[in-house]
Amino acid sequence: MLQVRVTQKIQEAEGICSFELCAADGSELPPFEAGAHIDVHVSAGLTRQYSLCNHPQERHRYLIGVLNDPSSRGGSRAMHEQVVQGQLLEISSPRNLFALDHQGTRHLLFAGGIGITPILAMAYELSQQGADFELHYCFRSAERAAFVEQLRHSPFAARVYLHDDSGAPEQKLDAASLLAIPGSGAHLYVCGPGGFMGHILDSAEKAGWPQIQVHREFFAATPVEHGADAPFEVELASTGQVFQIPADRSVYEVLDEAGVAIETSCEQGICGSCVTRVLQGVPDHRDQYMTPAEHACNDQFTPCCSRAKSPRLVLDL
Repeated sequence: MLQVRVTQKIQEAEGICSFELCAADGSELPPFEAGAHIDVHVSAGLTRQYSLCNHPQERHRYLIGVLNDPSSRGGSRAMHEQVVQGQLLEISSPRNLFALDHQGTRHLLFAGGIGITPILAMAYELSQQGADFELHYCFRSAERAAFVEQLRHSPFAARVYLHDDSGAPEQKLDAASLLAIPGSGAHLYVCGPGGFMGHILDSAEKAGWPQIQVHREFFAATPVEHGADAPFEVELASTGQVFQIPADRSVYEVLDEAGVAIETSCEQGICGSCVTRVLQGVPDHRDQYMTPAEHACNDQFTPCCSRAKSPRLVLDL
């Protein structure tokens, strides 16, 4: 864990604050790549993940943007209402589950709302490398658009396209046209609310984009109906231990309580940190991290949220 101080807290837009975090002892922070996030320990028992949005070459600070989401589980509300400038926080080192593919020859960046945070860092990194890219930023209104002035004065301002949902029709995003021709070296990156993500990903699928060229990061999981959930068993391949997973508990919760270590972060199936190999059995995939092709292989699953279609799963643990 790293101890940092909140050196700046700025209202970037309606409902969005940025937090500048510097090492409490004044030292350099660990390096990171565009797309990375950190775990922020907001308060006792409350840890949330936020993407780093500043230039990856900066070592003196991390910058995160936080939307005060009324439907959140409490983390964003606490960041807005309880965390103040000058306060000390504990954070994790950066981890990257949404990395740029530097084999690509062209990069299309799509951000919706608060999804601009990892996309902004990607633009800085691509710009420095002299890469071919475009950044399309969609927002509901100018009042709710964070970091717009930063984008307008950035070294890559000419590559930025702003799409205001409340503005004139001619400036609104036409995803079908932008994604119509998936070049062999083109890569797509998308982050934002579920509806926005679905629209971009559906447009890419209809245009024939290969899944390997499409990269995405969800901020929240799509609600899942749990009424039909049933109990099942999990066996650990290393010891043969068998655990009963009740209908109202996750595999992660049961194994964690038993002292079986599984790395986890979001606990919603969106970050991929807990992905575990499945040696036998058929998972009931509930995550939004893996692709449909990866789900079809049924050789890994997310114990934080996914369940089983078969009576037992044998895990590589």
